[in-house]
Amino acid sequence: MDKVMLVTGASRGIGAATALLATERGYAVAINYHRRRDAADELVRRIRAAGGRAEAFAADVACEDEVLKLFRDLDQAFGRLDVLVNNAGMLERQMRLEDMDAARLQRVFAVNVTGSFLCAREAVRRMARSHGGAGGSIVNVSSMASRLGSPNEYIDYAAAKGAIDSMTIGLAKEVAAEGIRVNAVRPGLIDTEIHASGGEPGRVERLKSAIPLGRGGQAEEVARAILFLAGDESSYSTGTFVDVSGGR
Repeated sequence: MDKVMLVTGASRGIGAATALLATERGYAVAINYHRRRDAADELVRRIRAAGGRAEAFAADVACEDEVLKLFRDLDQAFGRLDVLVNNAGMLERQMRLEDMDAARLQRVFAVNVTGSFLCAREAVRRMARSHGGAGGSIVNVSSMASRLGSPNEYIDYAAAKGAIDSMTIGLAKEVAAEGIRVNAVRPGLIDTEIHASGGEPGRVERLKSAIPLGRGGQAEEVARAILFLAGDESSYSTGTFVDVSGGR
């Protein structure tokens, strides 16, 4: 039976690239999306047309009830879970801290932090040997923002990703004896739609000169690092970070 990978926030960008590469590597893929059903359905169509297996599941990972339903639906459709890719995330428009309100902070932390914790919890409940599981792998999608801070743009998003870094380290130690590895990728300046969400679609072009490699990265380059951490090639790595940042 194919190994099963759940990718949250997989309708576009890094999530979609990860789902496509995972099917090439022999995984059956559960594609989670929040609002972009059209994009998720198209991704499923592409995977199936290439001979892969994929299903799409709607859920807002910031909502516990929807996460619980997501995992119940996954259980019914696939009957197992081998890899969780905690990719779902969001940021808001570029802004300095003195202009941020509490509602914005709650939205950013709910998706990026609470959502990742809830999905990791449900994955552990299925993978852990103490719960009858066979082990597995969790790959968190953090960001170089957690190290750089994103001043004058979105330090709230950077702080949320800093929380994911801490969770990666702690959870890796907590579940290692359960046969579960927990690692993370930290993408840098990647050419995806997320920059438009921050109010600057051309952000990659503006900042690429600060990158030692002289360009922004592609979603597929992050996906390759995710698949490395997800699979047996990294079997002796847990609590590990792979920076996909062009040297920054």
